[in-house]
Amino acid sequence: MSASNARDTFRLALPTPAGELRAEIAVPTRLIPVSDIVPVMRSLGGQALELEDEKSRRAGRELSCRKGCAACCRMLVPVSPPEAFALKDAVERLPAPRRDRMLQRLAALRQTLNEAGLLGRLAQLSETRTQWSDADMEPVNREYYAGRWPCPFLEDETCGVYDARPAACRELRVTSPAEWCRDMERNPVRTLPVPFRISTVLSLMWATVTGGAARLIPLPVALDWAERHAGDNRARHHGETLLHMGMEHILGFLRRGTQAASPPSA
Repeated sequence: MSASNARDTFRLALPTPAGELRAEIAVPTRLIPVSDIVPVMRSLGGQALELEDEKSRRAGRELSCRKGCAACCRMLVPVSPPEAFALKDAVERLPAPRRDRMLQRLAALRQTLNEAGLLGRLAQLSETRTQWSDADMEPVNREYYAGRWPCPFLEDETCGVYDARPAACRELRVTSPAEWCRDMERNPVRTLPVPFRISTVLSLMWATVTGGAARLIPLPVALDWAERHAGDNRARHHGETLLHMGMEHILGFLRRGTQAASPPSA
């Protein structure tokens, strides 16, 4: 293995509400931008959700989410700064025809949002140094959802950036009938519990390494935000340092209902 591809492996144990999560995580030994830790953090979040899924199945509640069921892809999705950079990179790597069509849909959505008076507010939210509370966000979320605007990354009702999709998309899993998701305001949709939200973890990590604000960026303005702030992602950090940082934030969420987990060990 070349030096640039060398990785350290860490064994983790996390006492989640659905059971103990044990994982081996490999992180680069070289210095990396914080956006490079996104797949590692998503992997931990995904394994925690699998434990919740197993717990739900044992209770007789199966997930109803299926490929092509894209009702939830009409919601306003929050994206952490590291995810915004990772998403921008993923879109840029797409074959030119697909990428161009996707960017055209994004431009059309932004025009629609501008005409609806929402685009300016979303752009403001992406740059604010004080993250809005859930209560502050509720009117914006409801107004966006009322438009039922499809995500610009959808292709024939499936995700065109599936491997790079934001953590918030991965974490929305339901056990209620799939058709209920067509109107999540009127129907009592049952969602799978999320022990820790990776977008929030990554946002807090971003604030730590940049000394800036912990922020979540609305998806329709995420690529523009990543373009404007590309210089902020040039700093390099040890992979192990970023992993420990992420673990501390994850443990901060888990300590609310569980005992502290053992720290990562090589």
